[in-house]
Amino acid sequence: MTSMRQVFVDTVEDVMRHDPRVAVVLAEISRDAFAPHERVINVGIREQAMVGVGAGLALSGLRPVVHTYAPFLVERPFEQVKLDFGHQDLGGVLVSIGGSYDDPVWGRTHQAPGDVALFDTLPGWTVRVPGHPEEVAPIVRDALAREDRLYIRLSLRQNAAPHPVVEGFTEVRRGARGVVVAVGPMLDTVLEATGDADVTVLYATTVRPFDAAGLRAAVDRADRADVLLVEPYLEGTSAHPAAEALADVPHRLRSLGVRRDAELRAYGTAEDHDSAHDLDVLGVAAAVRRMFGHPVAAA
Repeated sequence: MTSMRQVFVDTVEDVMRHDPRVAVVLAEISRDAFAPHERVINVGIREQAMVGVGAGLALSGLRPVVHTYAPFLVERPFEQVKLDFGHQDLGGVLVSIGGSYDDPVWGRTHQAPGDVALFDTLPGWTVRVPGHPEEVAPIVRDALAREDRLYIRLSLRQNAAPHPVVEGFTEVRRGARGVVVAVGPMLDTVLEATGDADVTVLYATTVRPFDAAGLRAAVDRADRADVLLVEPYLEGTSAHPAAEALADVPHRLRSLGVRRDAELRAYGTAEDHDSAHDLDVLGVAAAVRRMFGHPVAAA
């Protein structure tokens, strides 16, 4: 199956053929994935300059696509993301690969579980987290046609099948005892972990703006206002907007994600990291049992 990154590259190159506004800025990563083009600019290993160049292109009227690994796109040049794009109110498309720990063999330098949480400190960003390669093309095409700021988080982890790309939550399963929100590539794990549990499962590819109305509607349809968030990045990233959506409803809220209480210093595999963070089927199933109070089927 074609990877999310390859779909992203193919889609951008296709749009560039007929949209002269679109320009790509790289910092070595993926330089060989794009065909040579006057609007594909590689600045070398200079991530702060990469973001600054992207903002400069936006000032000139172009639609910049800035792309590299998540920690080199969000964490290292965060000041440029904040000031060059945000403070100047410029539009652009930032596209990362690597997820939280897709390539653990490269160590902590290539891991960025806090990327979406960082964007939560900045106003005006739309954040999209596809869970399947076939969801990437419509997300990228929409982003290139817009004028605002978007962050697209690509991953090597993916669900077995795509779902329609929508702005808010997609209801994948309906139940009565509460709601489980699965973000991007976490959906298959959540579906297996919930098994026969009588819960609603919501799927999100757009995580910012947060679909407060969709969550509230799902909770209102259930018998219990219990919500479990399962996100492929920092634990609790969406806890605040979820709590705000349910501010006038007595509820219980729990978050699963990359744990905050310890840093893993052993490389291992991505699956090892899933297990350590309780983001595998067994870990999510255990959280479902604790949250919703009855057995579920799990592998």
